[in-house]
Amino acid sequence: MKPTLFLLPGLLCDERVWAHQAQHLASVADIRIPDLSQLDSLDAMADAVLYQAPEQFMVAGHSMGGRVALQILSKAPDRILKLGLLDTGTHPAKPGEAEKRQVLIDLAAKEGMGAMARAWAPPMVHPERHQDTALMAAIFAMVESYSVASLRKQVNALLHRPDARPFLSKAPANTLVLCGREDAWSPPEQHEVISRALPDRSPVVIIENSGHM
Repeated sequence: MKPTLFLLPGLLCDERVWAHQAQHLASVADIRIPDLSQLDSLDAMADAVLYQAPEQFMVAGHSMGGRVALQILSKAPDRILKLGLLDTGTHPAKPGEAEKRQVLIDLAAKEGMGAMARAWAPPMVHPERHQDTALMAAIFAMVESYSVASLRKQVNALLHRPDARPFLSKAPANTLVLCGREDAWSPPEQHEVISRALPDRSPVVIIENSGHM
């Protein structure tokens, strides 16, 4: 039997963001990409994954999905065989973060998720890819598939996130810590903090010419 690998999407993302990985890892793992769009806390998201999961499994999370993976680690460390933390962080909400996120919620409520997508998504993508119309259209379509209500729920989950650095002491050996070199949202130095908190101090893997997405 193949091991189960959960791939956890980030904010306003779904199975489309993991399409390449799901295709190419299907031969070595049972890939599962849960829908976390209707949940309003990281704890509820973690519980949803644990409810679906076999006794032991692997998990990788991107951005908000990384936060969910850390929440799973805090609740059931013995069930995680392998862990991947991609373009994410461990710190709780910072001063002013709620106000910045509220601007995007207000924009979505007033002008629609399409307007919000075009304001929010480009800074998440490497500048050289902004002219890749197929890529940007795919990201915009993914974001636009969310409702304003779901956006509010996921933002609430992120604003009430815990300081997850203590959870890292429970991480399995050879945890993957990965980040885009030009990730302005979750920069490489944020991942160095994660690396230093791991029991075996797994090194950060840097993807060159890559942003947050």
